[in-house]
Amino acid sequence: MHILLSNDDGYLAEGLNALANALSLHADISVVAPDRNRSAASNSLTLEMPLRAYKADNGFIKVDGTPTDCVHLAITGLLKNEPDMVFAGINHGSNLGDDVLYSGTVAAASEGRFLGLPAVAISLVGSNPVHFETAAHVAVTLLRQLINNPLSQDSILNVNVPDVPIKDLKGYQSTRLGQRHKSEPVIKGEDPRGRIIYWVGPPGAEQDAGPGTDFHAINTGFVSVTPLQLDLTRYERINDLKAWLPRENIL
Repeated sequence: MHILLSNDDGYLAEGLNALANALSLHADISVVAPDRNRSAASNSLTLEMPLRAYKADNGFIKVDGTPTDCVHLAITGLLKNEPDMVFAGINHGSNLGDDVLYSGTVAAASEGRFLGLPAVAISLVGSNPVHFETAAHVAVTLLRQLINNPLSQDSILNVNVPDVPIKDLKGYQSTRLGQRHKSEPVIKGEDPRGRIIYWVGPPGAEQDAGPGTDFHAINTGFVSVTPLQLDLTRYERINDLKAWLPRENIL
């Protein structure tokens, strides 16, 4: 078993190191990660400039690109041996609900799935999480499950882990994505030269966060495991849209 690891927090991130240490005891691993923090890069690919990959002092390969770039390069030619699976993380903070649309961690996993590999994105919930050994333990547990009982090839697992010691985990729940309120307003300020600058505001608070959602699982001490798919089509609305569309070309 050969596992590709990546993340969006950068090749020096504590979470990536914890994941690599844990999974290397159970499989061959290759780590290809951004050379700096690329959080919220989503599924962006670098298309208008070349990418550079270097072997870092810690043995990981660092790339001057996005998480998606890293996984794409690794699978399509950078590595001598193609991996069997992709793990992305351990993200420093949650990827719950609407977060998955922006997340570089989830994007790294989804790029692996685009290229035909089973993929897992794993995140440790909290603004300054500390229990990375707990998320690493969850990663190993899910790896064993995937080896012994493979899931459908069109699935990505989005995993969020409470920031608690391993002994305090309540268990695992299969969940759906919840939803947040709209984001907080931008934060306006000035740079040292008096020019106006803006910071993107924090994400909105939980809105759809009842039983069955990823938010609820985390809030009650469970590991949230949400199956994601690449096909975003809303199939139940296709016929409604068909009736709504104009019946002829209008000039």
